[in-house]
Amino acid sequence: MELTPLYAKSVTCGLCKHKFTSTKIRGRFVRVKEYSTDLMPVYEDSSINPNLYHVHVCTECGYSFTDDFALYFPPGGKEEIQDKISKHWQHLDFSGERTPDDAIKAYKLAIYMATIKREKSIILAGLYLRLSWLYRNRDHEQEERFQRLAVKAYKDAYSKEDYAGTQITTERVLYLIAELSLRLGEDEDATRHFSKIIEKQHNSNDPKMVHMAKERWQTYREERKVL
Repeated sequence: MELTPLYAKSVTCGLCKHKFTSTKIRGRFVRVKEYSTDLMPVYEDSSINPNLYHVHVCTECGYSFTDDFALYFPPGGKEEIQDKISKHWQHLDFSGERTPDDAIKAYKLAIYMATIKREKSIILAGLYLRLSWLYRNRDHEQEERFQRLAVKAYKDAYSKEDYAGTQITTERVLYLIAELSLRLGEDEDATRHFSKIIEKQHNSNDPKMVHMAKERWQTYREERKVL
């Protein structure tokens, strides 16, 4: 039997405990051509894009989440989601092949759930960033909107260090604040955060991100001279 890029994964809803099928992409089919400066992977085949399938959407109640969401719901959180989403849910099925529009809807649902659940800022920042990638080359205004939200959430995550214990490093958080600020024309913010990474170069746990920051900063300065 020939393997296909998409496969069905059984997932249990964190809200209603219903078991449903969520679609994922087999790693062997994923081919990254390059990375944008904001770390967005550019795939050789745009239809084989794991970012489209990052969010699970429960067919039964509409609860939308990623593997990074906490199992915990704050007091009243479940009831609020049930009242605002589940009561009106039409048993929509997000399994199978997703279009970018499908993925955008799934991300917006997950962001709504994460806000109600008071997920960590680093979780929200990642959702905003991935959503901004989906808008790239489609809707510049929406791309910028979610970049701004991502910067705000990454700054909040940095101040609280709520990414401690994850694979996300301080350097990566600082880099994304700097890079997104640069894209949004917030040059002073970008300068300040690039400097913070470069200052850490001799005692960094993420030398690759320090190297990227130095290269990106150098390119920006050279581009500014030309202008």
